[in-house]
Formats: sequence, C-alpha cells, structure tokens
Amino acid sequence: MNKIPMTVEGANSLREELDHLKKVERPRIVEAIAEAREHGDLKENAEYHAAREQQGFAEGRIQEIEGKLGNVQIIDVSQIPEGDKVIFGCTVDIINIETDDTVTYKIVGDDESDVKANKISYQSPIARALIGKEVGDVVVVRTPSGEIEYEIDNVAHL
Repeated sequence: MNKIPMTVEGANSLREELDHLKKVERPRIVEAIAEAREHGDLKENAEYHAAREQQGFAEGRIQEIEGKLGNVQIIDVSQIPEGDKVIFGCTVDIINIETDDTVTYKIVGDDESDVKANKISYQSPIARALIGKEVGDVVVVRTPSGEIEYEIDNVAHL
C-alpha cells in the first residue's frame, strides 16, 4: 500500500482523535447501549438504535485512523535544511500577479488540509503548481475561472 505523507502536526492530531475515540467516546457509547437495553424491548427502542449507530460510526472512524497511521510517512519539515524550493510541509507566500494580493499557504497531507486555516493538500492544483519551484518563480494555476499567475515570494520551514 502507498505511504500517506503527513506533517508531524497532522499525525499528532490523528493520534489525539484516536485516543479520544478509544478512551472517551467508546466507553460513553457502551454505557448508552447498556442503559438503553435496561429500558426493555429493543425493537422499538430509539435510544438503543441511536447508540448502536453511534457505535458503528465511532468504530469505523477508529479503523480508518488506525489504517492511515499504519501507512503514514511523517515528514518533519523543520528537520530539512531551509532553502528557496517549495516542498511538502513548507509554508509559502505567493503573490497574485494580477491583483497584487499576497496569500500564505502551508502544504500538507490530504487529512490535514483546511482552506480556512490556509492549509492546502499537496494534491491541490495550487500545491502541485508550487512544489518544486523556487522563490521568484512564476507559476500558473488552472482554475475553473481561468488561469491565475502567482509569484513565489517566500518559502519557510515552520
């Protein structure tokens, strides 16, 4: 199976979620199922069915996270010597050549991406255009509304 690239922060976040699911959610759901069973007839017991559904979602998410963590390739960008080249895990300042607007993005794994926090997946069109380029390079990003040119202003390993 292919390795899943992820930053140190992303891997830690998944581990925390897994820990929460196993130590907090799982016992809470088991308790809710036991309590619902005490109410009698399970066929018409909505609380029981809701708790079982929650259990299914929680167990599915636990398996999903464990699978991802089993195939993760953690990339600690702070251990890589800083340079002007855009790589996975780095933070990039880019300038829209047409509007002169500056945007800062951190290139992360799929599970970590959050556009509102300016974290973009390494598989996104912007990240694919940026990776491998250097400060001062102009990249063209194809979007549904047309092509946008960006100039790479700064690369940081944060």
